[in-house]
Amino acid sequence: MANKSKKHRDGVVYSTSNNFEYEYDNENEEIETKAPQKQNLKVLLDNKAKKKGKKATLITGFIGAEDNLKDLAKILKTKCAVGGAAKDGEIIIQGDFREKVVEILKQMGYKARKI
Repeated sequence: MANKSKKHRDGVVYSTSNNFEYEYDNENEEIETKAPQKQNLKVLLDNKAKKKGKKATLITGFIGAEDNLKDLAKILKTKCAVGGAAKDGEIIIQGDFREKVVEILKQMGYKARKI
């Protein structure tokens, strides 16, 4: 069933028809996650303003569903024993763990390279 909240009904003002049903856009469909061998992940050090100058390992290039991204982030955070986040197709791991993250990703079958 489609999400019927008002914020997804752009352009609909009013309808007097008893049989009117609004057609929702399916723009929020899940993206199919590529196999690990087909993923080209880039691991880099990020110390931009996002983290107030603190070092963070950034993993970009993941193509797939948000749930799969969060699962991968959880594995990386657990193996590095640090905190982090996963959003907008990126994984942020607190601290400089580029070498370790590349090793872990390669063991899992991902194509990963350090930048």
